[in-house]
Amino acid sequence: MRRREKRARPLAKALRGRMPKAEVILWSRLRRNGHGFRIRRQHPVGPYIADFACVPGRLVIEVDGATHASDKEVAYDNGRDAYLYRLGWRVMRIRNEDIYRNLDTVLDAIWTALHAPSAHLQPAASMGTSPARGGGEGKVW
Repeated sequence: MRRREKRARPLAKALRGRMPKAEVILWSRLRRNGHGFRIRRQHPVGPYIADFACVPGRLVIEVDGATHASDKEVAYDNGRDAYLYRLGWRVMRIRNEDIYRNLDTVLDAIWTALHAPSAHLQPAASMGTSPARGGGEGKVW
């Protein structure tokens, strides 16, 4: 285990106990039907903790709420996503509203991404999943 991940583990464990509502809803569906993939929640990757991660599929799933709309948070998310891309991870950002309103569409997009590991997702800054990134109503990425 890498040193940075070892330091993040206690925080990841604590975060599992206080997941936001949208993450709880998504987790309830991801854990029951992983389509042959094991999805982890609050998974340390370097100094960061991914909301959800599939290690074999190299896919990080981030659930973005309203706090991800500020300029400061967008800059932080972009830096974090760039770090994950450098390590070979793909990042999928999903808005809370999409989980509440279009859960089946969100799940279909996740399963599609996992079953096509050679396909590259666009960099997170252009996915358009959060309002600050130009996300539209019902748009998954």
